Amino acid sequence: MRLHGRALRLTIFIGDTDQHRHRPLSTEIVHRAHEHGLAGASVFHGVEGYGASTRIHTSRILSLSDGLPIAIVIVDTEDKINAFLPELDDLIDRGLVMLDDVEVYRYAGRAEAKGGRP
Repeated sequence: MRLHGRALRLTIFIGDTDQHRHRPLSTEIVHRAHEHGLAGASVFHGVEGYGASTRIHTSRILSLSDGLPIAIVIVDTEDKINAFLPELDDLIDRGLVMLDDVEVYRYAGRAEAKGGRP
């Protein structure tokens, strides 16, 4: 079964050492997204990158491996994403937040489509 529709993609770029109250910031964002009932959230660790500091962080050189990039991607309806954005104001001191209109195709397994487990 294939479901199709329009959605909004929220992408949040932060560093892997960023924290919120002694907890990894990426973990806090994912947990808050879950509490808000958003469809899903994924965290992707980068192996190399730079941001506002213009300093390149890479996993290939041990001394520069702090602050590697993380991207958190959340896709849901425009209303739900917009309702979640104020949470980020409380959490993010520095980073980049992007919003993109996306077209979504969701594939549901046969068992899931019939009400069972995939």
